[in-house]
Amino acid sequence: MYDLIVIGSGPGGYVAAERAGHMGKKVLIIEKDHLGGVCTNHGCIPTKCLLASAKHYSHALHGEDFGVTCGDVKFSLEKAMERKAEVIDQLRKGIAFLMKSGKADVIFGEARMTGRSSVEVLDGEGKGSYEGKNIIIATGSRPFVPPIPGHDSEIVVTSREILQIKEIPGKLVIIGGGVIGLEFANFFSQIGSDVTVVEMMDEVAPLMDREFSKMLRQQLKPVKFLLSCKVDGVEGKRVKYTDKTGKTDYLDADLVLMSVGRRPNVDGLDGLGLDVSPRGVAVDERMATNLPGVWAIGDVTGKSLLAHSASRMAEVAVANMFGGSQIMRYEAIPWAIYSNPEAAGCGLTEKDAEAQGIKVKTGTMQFIANGRFLAEYGKERGMCKVIAEAETDRILGVHMLGGTCSEIIHSASVMIEDELRIQDVKEVIFPHPSMSEIVKDALWQVK
Repeated sequence: MYDLIVIGSGPGGYVAAERAGHMGKKVLIIEKDHLGGVCTNHGCIPTKCLLASAKHYSHALHGEDFGVTCGDVKFSLEKAMERKAEVIDQLRKGIAFLMKSGKADVIFGEARMTGRSSVEVLDGEGKGSYEGKNIIIATGSRPFVPPIPGHDSEIVVTSREILQIKEIPGKLVIIGGGVIGLEFANFFSQIGSDVTVVEMMDEVAPLMDREFSKMLRQQLKPVKFLLSCKVDGVEGKRVKYTDKTGKTDYLDADLVLMSVGRRPNVDGLDGLGLDVSPRGVAVDERMATNLPGVWAIGDVTGKSLLAHSASRMAEVAVANMFGGSQIMRYEAIPWAIYSNPEAAGCGLTEKDAEAQGIKVKTGTMQFIANGRFLAEYGKERGMCKVIAEAETDRILGVHMLGGTCSEIIHSASVMIEDELRIQDVKEVIFPHPSMSEIVKDALWQVK
C-alpha cells in the first residue's frame, strides 16, 4: 500500500512525488511516455530551445548595431533540433534523479483508476494493480483540434508534431493567435518562413492588457496577422477563411499549425463517481476532488494550463493530504510569452478590473528609459504597466513587454500574493542598472 500514487509525471506529477517522497512517504509515480510530461518533452522546454536558437541567429544577423560583424550567417534546423533533443534528455535524467532522491518508485505504462484507492497499469514494465491511500490525477492535456473540414490533412500539425519537422516550411499558416501560436510564429518568421496567423478574436493574446497585445503584434514583424477571421477549412495546400465582413479568401500553405487551445486528458475517468467533464476534473481550492483521497492537479483540472501552476497545485495537494492546510490562489499566477520581444504579466488587466467593478489607477513606464534595456536592446520598444486599486493603492496587476521580462514578473506575483501597496514597493531597493527597475519606475508614475 502506497501513501500516494501519482498518475502522470509532468511538472505537477513529478513535483508532487518529490515533495511527498522527501516527507518520508511511500510514493509511486506512473508515466506512460517519458518523465517530465508535455512540458519537458513536447512543450515548454523544446519550444524555448528553438526560440533560443532563433534569437542567436537574429543577434548574429543584426550584430553590426552592437559593433559585431559576422560572416556568412546560416541557420541549421537540424542542429537546432539536435540541441533540443540533448536538453530534453538531460532534463529527463534530472527528473529521474529527483525521483530517486525522493525514494519514489517509477513505473512506465498506461494507468487506469479502478477505484478510489486502486490503480491498474494496463501495459508497460509495471503491468499490474496498485493500492494507494491517496491518488493524484496529473494526466495533463493535449492540443485541441476543431473538426473543421481538412483538419486531418497531412499538412496540418499540432504543437507536438511541429517540433519534429525536418525542413523549414516556406509558407506557414498558424490557426490561433494565443501564446503557443505567437511563439511558433516568432520562431519560424525569424528563421525564414513566410508566416501568417489567423485569429478569430479582434486581437491576439487575449490574456494580455490590450495595449500590450497590439504592441507585441506590431513588433513580431514580418509575421502577418489576419484578425477577426474564421478558418473554414483546409483544402489541399490552401487555408480557406472568412473575414469580419463575410468575405471568403484563401491562404497558400506548405504547413498549417493548429493552435487553438488544449483539452484536459480526462479519458477513462468516468464511471468512478468522480466529478469530471470535458472541461476537466472538478477540484476545490485544496485540490481535492469529490472523492475522498483523490486529488487532481495541473492541466487536467482545466483551471490554469501553465507548468508552474501545476507545480504549485502539487505542493498544495501534497500538503493537504498529509495534514497541512494550504489553498490554491490563482490571482497571483504569472504568465509569459517567450517570443522576441518577451511579454509577461500577473494579476488583473484594466479590462479585468472594469469587469469586476473595481476602480483602478495605473502607471506606465517605457523601457527606453531603462539604462540596462537601452544598453542591451537598443532601439526596441517595450514598457511596463502597473494597475492598483484606486481607493487602497493595493497592487492588482503588473504587465510588461520587452527584454527578459519573464525573469522579472515573479516580483509582481509576490506583490499581489502579499497584497502590497504602492508605497510598500517604492521603499524596496532595486539593483541598478537592471531591467527590474522598470517596475519601480512604473509605480512612481501611478497618480
